[in-house]
Amino acid sequence: MMPRVALIGLGEVGRVFVEDLRALGITDLVAWDVAFEDAQSRAARAARELDVATATSPAEAVRSATLVVSAVTAMNCVPAASSVAPGLETDAWFFDLNSSSPAHKQEAAAVIHAAGGRYVEAALMSPIEPRRLASPFILGGPHAVKFGGAAGTFGLDQALVGSEEIGVAAATKLCRSVVVKGLEALLSESLLSARHYGVDREVIASLSNILPEADWDAIAGYFMSRSLQHGVRRAEEMEEAAATVADAGVDAWMASATVERQRWAAQYGEVLPQESTSTLVDAVRSAAGLDRKDGP
Repeated sequence: MMPRVALIGLGEVGRVFVEDLRALGITDLVAWDVAFEDAQSRAARAARELDVATATSPAEAVRSATLVVSAVTAMNCVPAASSVAPGLETDAWFFDLNSSSPAHKQEAAAVIHAAGGRYVEAALMSPIEPRRLASPFILGGPHAVKFGGAAGTFGLDQALVGSEEIGVAAATKLCRSVVVKGLEALLSESLLSARHYGVDREVIASLSNILPEADWDAIAGYFMSRSLQHGVRRAEEMEEAAATVADAGVDAWMASATVERQRWAAQYGEVLPQESTSTLVDAVRSAAGLDRKDGP
């Protein structure tokens, strides 16, 4: 019998799940997103474009579902679990992809287990593109081993089972995010300033003197674009990262600063796309009202 999959959250990751599961022949799909209330929201438009069935509530979405994929914003990890609990089928898989702290993952797991579901923590360890469902995932929790045996059915061929302790996969993801999202913030702040002094080309060229040689111009443009496009979501994730760092007894100075830079970047997403990193930097500076000085 074909499994039914419920998508809680129809953002970038939810859309990939719909498309890739259909390509595998899994077509019994239903989605719910809090943004469906706004017919012009990105999630509502995605539902129409994908022609996917939508539910009027999260509890309705998960009824009869074999797998529930929770892909909401980081701060909504626990509310999402609570919202589906009334309709969750006994032994249904609850695949929690949210970039939330270990403490919040443990809280969400308690809600799902109390409702009779099987909670599986999942940490996506790369951008969802270009590998999509074949991206690297770390699975965690007491049900991770069993789910890992069935992961290929859902296209999750690169999912690796980690710890049975809930929160370990989240810690792995969020400690990584301190570096990755922090690098986005560092490159943005550096190049926005360097452009003012006309030294942005020199700054980018110098990175290969201390880091592995790469196309740092393309990398910088890509990282800045991700902040501009997903800054709100990234800021929430970094708040969870900051909490994770603080729970380890470490002052979360870098993670907390990254929250602010990501949130700031999100204001200027309308400048995308741009032809080059230089034009992207100039567009952000102009949109932010910063004085511009062209490089030599």
